[in-house]
Amino acid sequence: MHSPVARKTRFLFSAVLGLALVGLAGCSRDGEEAVKPNPLPEFKEEVKVSEVWSRGVGDGQGESWLRLAPVVDNDQVYIAGASGQVAALDRNTGKEIWKIDLDRRIGGGTGFGEGLVLVGTRDGYVVALNATDGTQVWEAPVTSEVLAAPQAADGIVVVQTIDSKVAGLDAKTGEPVWLQEILQPVLTLRGTSTPAVEKGVVFAGFASGEARAYNVRTGSMLWDSRVAVPKGTSELERMVDVDSTPMVAEDAVYMVSYQGNVVALDPASGRLQWVREASSYQGLTEGFGNIYMSDADSVLSAVDQRTGSVVWSQKELEHRSLSGPAAVNNYVVAGDFEGYLHVVSQVDGRIVGRGKVDSSGVRSSPLVVGDTIYVYTNKGNLAALKLK
Repeated sequence: MHSPVARKTRFLFSAVLGLALVGLAGCSRDGEEAVKPNPLPEFKEEVKVSEVWSRGVGDGQGESWLRLAPVVDNDQVYIAGASGQVAALDRNTGKEIWKIDLDRRIGGGTGFGEGLVLVGTRDGYVVALNATDGTQVWEAPVTSEVLAAPQAADGIVVVQTIDSKVAGLDAKTGEPVWLQEILQPVLTLRGTSTPAVEKGVVFAGFASGEARAYNVRTGSMLWDSRVAVPKGTSELERMVDVDSTPMVAEDAVYMVSYQGNVVALDPASGRLQWVREASSYQGLTEGFGNIYMSDADSVLSAVDQRTGSVVWSQKELEHRSLSGPAAVNNYVVAGDFEGYLHVVSQVDGRIVGRGKVDSSGVRSSPLVVGDTIYVYTNKGNLAALKLK
């Protein structure tokens, strides 16, 4: 008889995550009972989700469990599709500025920096495009498949690959500058944390449950710490992947792991400031002195940034495969598997609005710039929305 953790993990394998069985041929799922998503809850509407514009861009997330997301710089929004399309749109109108087809499978995107639009490919390359017109500047091989958006700062492009390596590439040429690696567990989720680069430091989380900081120019390790320690008797139970992007605030770096913890780390030393048990593979956001996360069961929670105590939990959306959350004005928004965008109050977690983006579902976290919410759906529709 399987433990509750094993049953939940196997459900996620079949219905939500598409786990990467590193080093294994497969995993039996016969006899496992699927968890039904909660029905759409009733609520008193306080805000409306209004569409500003929408445009189809490529094929979205494709057939794999990808979480390609848009990125905004100034008045342009950049987005990539799984089968190789990359586009720049006017972020206010949705008008196409340029669009190209790389004719290769994209697994990680979209990144921006140093005047470049950056994507990672399924066959282990980083491709850099000129942000102005989309022309290819360079492409560079890395050690393995790229499922995280490359980042750029201080003349370096930073990319994390699925084999738990982090590389620094010269932003002008794509030539390798440094490489760091960490021991990878036998079994991992199919996904990779996107490194965060702030003030010359690269913050990265790994499938082992570890967190590390590197100098962005040299790759020298500044510190290492633990988000979670593997527990249990089976490889499934011992999975503690850090798959979400570290969230960097002024006084702390926040990370969350699957079947582990959400933590606040000191940016300078990696020392734990607080730790709370949690399980999530989605990104974090902040607002009103809280960090917000959707856990592996799609329970949306607010956690006090200073203490780690839970402020509220929203359980009405449980098992609806929520995306990572994003904070906008007084609200938190998250997409779900049916393509709804849910709007929740930052104050108490009550549902105050809902809008349908499209029926293909929303897997990647919404992007908020000012009062505009950009949502990229699984089938490739990029929508700009506002709350009224």
